[in-house]
Amino acid sequence: MALTTDVKAELVSIRNAPPTVRVAEVTAILRFAGGLHSIAGRVAVEAEVDAETLARRVARDLAEIYGVRPEIAQVQSSTANDGARWAVRVIAQGETLARQTGLLDQRRRPVRGLPNRLTTGSRAEVAGIWRGAFLAAGTLSEPGRSAMLEVVCPSSEAAMALVGAAHRLGVAAKAREVRGMPRVVVREGDAIRTILNEMGAQRTAVAWEELRQRREVRAGVNRLVNFDDANLRRSAQAAVAACARVERALEILADEVPDHLRVAGELRLAHRDASLDELGHHADPPLTKDAVAGRIRRLLAMADKRAQQEGIPGTESAVPVGLEV
Repeated sequence: MALTTDVKAELVSIRNAPPTVRVAEVTAILRFAGGLHSIAGRVAVEAEVDAETLARRVARDLAEIYGVRPEIAQVQSSTANDGARWAVRVIAQGETLARQTGLLDQRRRPVRGLPNRLTTGSRAEVAGIWRGAFLAAGTLSEPGRSAMLEVVCPSSEAAMALVGAAHRLGVAAKAREVRGMPRVVVREGDAIRTILNEMGAQRTAVAWEELRQRREVRAGVNRLVNFDDANLRRSAQAAVAACARVERALEILADEVPDHLRVAGELRLAHRDASLDELGHHADPPLTKDAVAGRIRRLLAMADKRAQQEGIPGTESAVPVGLEV
């Protein structure tokens, strides 16, 4: 969760945004972190957030933009691992605030998505929606196979509105449902970097991208090392198998091995780890690797033919179980 904390700390520190952008942000926070409650017959607006600094920022914005007097209270999260949280409540003038922020429509019905005037606003206002939504209910995981930026949504309508806002920012986001809870997810690395920059978390975007690149380089090196190890292992197994077959071939043919084939076989046994090209250089006179391969191939074929005629095990019988032939 360190990256999530870094993003939120950077976003909370943003100052001097235009009034319309502040409205978009605080509205998104109320939508994604809050809800409407009935207290003593009056409509109350409440947002529950995970940091006191964010709670104070929301309270300040509500007071400066809408002229209300929010209350801040520390509450215990329903999830023990989350620790304490802070609730920002507006009871007096709660219904007026709910109408102004789009939580209630003109008929006093709760609005499940986001106000149309925000989702169709300027690019800066759309970015403000995403900033507020992430501050309220967002998480960012580390780069890797399961990397993602995710926002838990209060409704499927809110999720679709946030997806549409992401598309306006040029970011591919998808809505999904996990354990009955709507979520919006951004997975592709470049898209995560873009949405971080759009929200205003430029420092975290740079740090996330550097970490991503380091991990990609490390993963590439590991793949190459594993590939080389596998090739070396296969080469070693093939060399053991080839030498075992050559030994068996010389045993089967005994004194009937043609001199040029015997020389090739003995070269193979004398330099067990050498490549065919290297074996050719050890020959006197030197041979090409194709010539060495051809002679060893003929040696094995001649021995296998003799073994078949005599009804005895051929060269492959000498290869240890589990090794490549």
